[in-house]
Amino acid sequence: MQAVKQKRSWGVAEVILLLSIAILVIVVVVPVALIFFNAFFVNGQFNAADLVKTLSEGETYQALMNSLFIASGVTLCATAVGTFFAWLVTRTDIPYKGFMKSMFLVPFMLPSFIGALAWKMLLSPRAGYINRLWRDITGAEDALFNIFSYAGIICIETMYLFPFVFIQVCGALERMDPTLEESARISGAGLFTITRKITLPLVLPSILSGALLIMLYSMAHFGTVAVLGIEVGIYNIPTLIYERIHESAGSFASIRTGTVLASVLVVTAALIIWLQRKVLGSGKYQIIGGKSFRPMELKLRGLRTPLFAFCLLYIAITIVLPTVTIFLVGGLKTYGVPITWENLSLDNYKYVLFEWDQTQQAIKNSIGLGLAAATITMFAGVMISYVIVKMRVRGKGILEFLGMLPFSVPGSVIALGVILAWSGRFGVNLYNTIWIILIAYIARYMAFSLKANSAALEQVHDSLVEAARACGASMWQALRDVVLPLVRPGMVAAFFLIFLPALRELTVSVMLYGTTSRTIGVAIYTLNEDGETVTSAALAGVALILIVTGQSIINHFAKSRQA
Repeated sequence: MQAVKQKRSWGVAEVILLLSIAILVIVVVVPVALIFFNAFFVNGQFNAADLVKTLSEGETYQALMNSLFIASGVTLCATAVGTFFAWLVTRTDIPYKGFMKSMFLVPFMLPSFIGALAWKMLLSPRAGYINRLWRDITGAEDALFNIFSYAGIICIETMYLFPFVFIQVCGALERMDPTLEESARISGAGLFTITRKITLPLVLPSILSGALLIMLYSMAHFGTVAVLGIEVGIYNIPTLIYERIHESAGSFASIRTGTVLASVLVVTAALIIWLQRKVLGSGKYQIIGGKSFRPMELKLRGLRTPLFAFCLLYIAITIVLPTVTIFLVGGLKTYGVPITWENLSLDNYKYVLFEWDQTQQAIKNSIGLGLAAATITMFAGVMISYVIVKMRVRGKGILEFLGMLPFSVPGSVIALGVILAWSGRFGVNLYNTIWIILIAYIARYMAFSLKANSAALEQVHDSLVEAARACGASMWQALRDVVLPLVRPGMVAAFFLIFLPALRELTVSVMLYGTTSRTIGVAIYTLNEDGETVTSAALAGVALILIVTGQSIINHFAKSRQA
């Protein structure tokens, strides 16, 4: 696509370019630059020795190793699970494919830390309901499974991260030309051989891309490790950053350690992004043919019923069981008592909704932050995307990289960066206010807006703007009357893509909240930290209802747009 030439309207183009640069400088460049500056400089002097010393400390080194170990385990497990289920629902004759595909996407919209809370209630060594039932039935002294372990963390994160691979592999398999598989089948190859030698190699770029996203997300993940690991001394980099700063009330030493760890995560994230681009660039397999017929479904025969039962069991264990547990425990008078009708009531729900002031404030803060972040980021993303897609300027690739970077690094890194930048250093002190959380949200979710709006702008041919200019319209009028109406679906998509994750966000807000800026995720997490298990469960149930309601509205809107 030929870029629009800006001769007579450089004024408008210049404003868009400068605003785009200013936004990214405020929310990305300055925070990230200060992280590296504080990591590598002490009292204004470069000090690599101090950096190495910080990284070689026992606790710091162990957190690094834990991050790598957990991320590797989650990546391997989630990739295998996501690939298997994607193949099952797209290429076989297993029944109720639509239902199962929808259910496998549910973990994508649920906060993993709420799932971790549910499994903590079920599988904690002493008080977990499943472990107590196991001991009652078998008379064993040991728990069936200890959720406070590396294995527990990896299992929970796998449950909630496998959709990253599932979505991409489903798309690749649905678009794949089936002639190669059919030719192999005619030649006498069996199901296992076809899958191993033809199907998997063709969709390998999608598998690897999803796996790298899981690796990136798991390295940056806070909630699950915080709920299941901190209690037994298992820290990854994000949780160690949080604990150091939280316990020391923001001392220089803790911030220094935090910036060193954060710089490691930024470099790791950049490396993973580079690897993902190399994978996508090198894996140019022709999987889409010119024929319009659908791929032939593989007949599972005797395996059809067992595999269907396995899928239902997986859905029941990973989605239904923890969700039901949250709502039931939220109705108990005390955690640990038997779940019977006599012990269930709505008192906790009434308390968190109508009596506990922090709940109402947290819900208002979460909704307000979500709406504000989605609106601001939507419009900012349009401007930056216009520069990237339509303008012929040097360095626009850097703008795209800066816009994508914050989502690729842990929320704790973004939080630490905005603390360094906007806590009085430049005469603006936003610490412990809702505004610093908003800045972090804008940085965190800018990538969503860039992707949605860039895709929409790519579909707007330059000739439409040129025609408007030829008819006497100014550049501003052409943008307002031609471009914006055409990209409005992308803008709306960006809004909803940002609002829902912001509504359930924890990692950023848990490091930035103040007495009046607590979000619903922070409220749930702090209640659990304080030992208020039934109250945190009740509030988590309320949060799940809000999330499901928001997702339903989004789905309804999307369907109405398609209609």
